[in-house]
Amino acid sequence: MPLILRDDLFLVHDPGPNHPESPARLAAIYRDLDAHPPANLTLEKPSPARQADLERIHTPEYLSALAATAGHSALLDPDTGVSPRSYAAALLAAGATVQAAEAVVAGRAEGAFALVRPPGHHAEAERAMGFCLLNNVAIAAAFARDELSCKRILILDPDVHHGNGTQWAFWRSPDVLYVWTHRFPFYPGTGSVAEIGDGPGQGYTVNLPLPAGAGDVDLLSLYEGVVAPIVHEYEPELILVSAGFDTWKDDPLGGMAVTALGFRALFAIFTAWAGDHCPGRLALALEGGYDPAGLVAGVRAALAAIGGFTAPPVDGRPRAAVESVAQQARSLLAPYWKSLR
Repeated sequence: MPLILRDDLFLVHDPGPNHPESPARLAAIYRDLDAHPPANLTLEKPSPARQADLERIHTPEYLSALAATAGHSALLDPDTGVSPRSYAAALLAAGATVQAAEAVVAGRAEGAFALVRPPGHHAEAERAMGFCLLNNVAIAAAFARDELSCKRILILDPDVHHGNGTQWAFWRSPDVLYVWTHRFPFYPGTGSVAEIGDGPGQGYTVNLPLPAGAGDVDLLSLYEGVVAPIVHEYEPELILVSAGFDTWKDDPLGGMAVTALGFRALFAIFTAWAGDHCPGRLALALEGGYDPAGLVAGVRAALAAIGGFTAPPVDGRPRAAVESVAQQARSLLAPYWKSLR
């Protein structure tokens, strides 16, 4: 049975007046789920992450500095503010994501969604960045690798912004295959198609940058044409998703054109991959998305996919710029993946 992890503490984190990553984002999701509870879902209260879990990804110096913000308001970078209980919320967000991964690996849940904030994928080892304090999904991936004996972990990141923090966390690691689709060039400036990892991790970073205005067909074509062969060759034991919904057609920050139908088709693909290689082992954590309607549509789409509902087909041909990205990616990654040759 699918699992949702939620807590009202996530609504207390306040990054500042008129900030796009406001508590209203998550409140809209919680209201929708309360008004129309999905069938066959269980709810669970999360627990905070342990210090040992955090230290697999973040430096002790950064963690000490972040802990010192407890009880205060502060600006950690030009985009990232904290309020007195933000540190507690961040610990709980990381813990919820770890708990989601643990639940699906243990078989306590067939799919899990940690509905958390602050988000995480921009947070680097030694700094907060881009609304993110702790890298929730990276922390969960490292936990699954070290404590759950998962040797092949797939992280999927369809957020409109490139997940720089997660990329650097596993830049040299073949234990984690990290796949992004994101707008480029765009904040934070990383994520070109040529960034494919380093050393033993070469080929295990897959960046698929999209032009502004890309929509359903553009997005899905990359996952079906480039990512699917790699996933089937890799055979993941666990799939984690940095579930960002700021590619939504009306998102005030994204500048993209993905619809509710696109979200449904995308998360149906992710669920099908889990079914093929690691049944039930699909754990999601909320990342970006700044239009309440888009967040609700995205979360609903993800939960429907986890719950086994199929998605209608999305027809059409991707734009030429997206086909060019697919060709470049396949060429760059072919030396590492037989399925692309």
